[in-house]
Amino acid sequence: MKYPNNLTISPFLQKLQWIFDPVGYMENAAHQYPDLFSASIVGFADSFIFVQNPQALQQILTNDRKQFSAPGYLNQILQPLVGNYSILMLEGNRHKRERKLLMPSFHGDRMQNYGQLIYKITEKTINQLPSDRPFKALDLTQKITIQVIMEVVFGLYEGERCEQIIEKSRALLNFMNSPLTASLLFFPSLQKDLGVWSPWGYFLNLQKQLDNLLYTEISDRRKNPDAERTDILSLLMSVKDEGGEAMTDLELRDELITFLFAGHDTTALAIAWGLYWIHRYPEVREKLLKELDSLGDSPDAMSIFRLPYLTAVCNETLRIHSVAMLTFPRVAEEPVELVGHKLEKGTIVTGCIYLIHQREDLYPEPKKFKPERFLERQFSPFEFIPFGSGVRRCMGEALAQFEMKLVLATILSRYQLELAENKPVKPQRRGVVLAPRGGVKMMLNGKRIQEEQKEPALTMRSLNSHPE
Repeated sequence: MKYPNNLTISPFLQKLQWIFDPVGYMENAAHQYPDLFSASIVGFADSFIFVQNPQALQQILTNDRKQFSAPGYLNQILQPLVGNYSILMLEGNRHKRERKLLMPSFHGDRMQNYGQLIYKITEKTINQLPSDRPFKALDLTQKITIQVIMEVVFGLYEGERCEQIIEKSRALLNFMNSPLTASLLFFPSLQKDLGVWSPWGYFLNLQKQLDNLLYTEISDRRKNPDAERTDILSLLMSVKDEGGEAMTDLELRDELITFLFAGHDTTALAIAWGLYWIHRYPEVREKLLKELDSLGDSPDAMSIFRLPYLTAVCNETLRIHSVAMLTFPRVAEEPVELVGHKLEKGTIVTGCIYLIHQREDLYPEPKKFKPERFLERQFSPFEFIPFGSGVRRCMGEALAQFEMKLVLATILSRYQLELAENKPVKPQRRGVVLAPRGGVKMMLNGKRIQEEQKEPALTMRSLNSHPE
């Protein structure tokens, strides 16, 4: 098969650079080929096409399921993490049915009800921080977001099993914290269980411990069904397919693992990046505080969610250091021409989120943190794509945005933080995503004393009330 815009370095060196320096790999390639290039970085294909041209991406995603399809096997790199029955691995009608089932949990009244939950968890977690020594922002945000997932998805608020699920989940994620251990996902030949002291053996042992906890929770729920529960696990256990069959324990396990990994870590990374950029630029923080203070002492969650400058700050955070680097891959179902390049049937393509967000023609001075760009221009779904697009668009996008805004608003309006180190923080690989190197070291300087407002405060309302 012929591929356009092949890079000159060998596939093996490409794979090494992609693992250990993904940002450098993408930027070097885009310097040669600004719109698309052929990458040799995975084992399921000789090459596949990185697309960083918005018009080309629009063509791919507008023709989802026609010119291009999104088969689950292309996400095989995630299989050791999430299993075979995760929504990330499903395709066709089964994938469509699963999305339709789960989407209501992330929209409408459910989202409103999550407001008070997010606020309380944030307050409780930050009040446990030390005031006399630095802490890692990523540790803080992970504790917040995994507790949100435990309550929203599992309906678990406390208890030994809840704590153990959190502990094992974080241990698994931390195992993939370095490019070296992440390389196990890209080189299946290294996935050898040589005992718990070997890297893959350690991973499998942790995974087994987490699985035992999840299967025990599923078993207890089956023995003691409660129609009043509204968590996502209860929803999944109650649904039946066209043949009247409920989801199996294995199917439930794979979806729960997906929520634990994809549902909390990516959001935690985004919030940690947000804290870094907001405190890196005092003028951004001051402008945000002014906007937050204008809502009064007890604004409702939706008023916070709609704040224009907070939205711009979150969008710019998601742009400048995209947590997800790529969209889910697609495969050409017929010969197709893409921005002047002819692709054969069977060619695999993926949108490069990171490179699209770094295009100078879309985002002048792309290395600068400029929230105002999102107030001055409306970007299309093919120019700003932090959550992907098309049939594989991130299902938890609404919850992630809602959570990011409420956590940042709660921390900024109530606490005084500062960066412990006044130096740039660079991204590094963490599994299949990008994380701030070092976790963003910060200091807590106590609670914030809000200045007297020139305008009257809004009427006191609970965070989970409906907007008028």
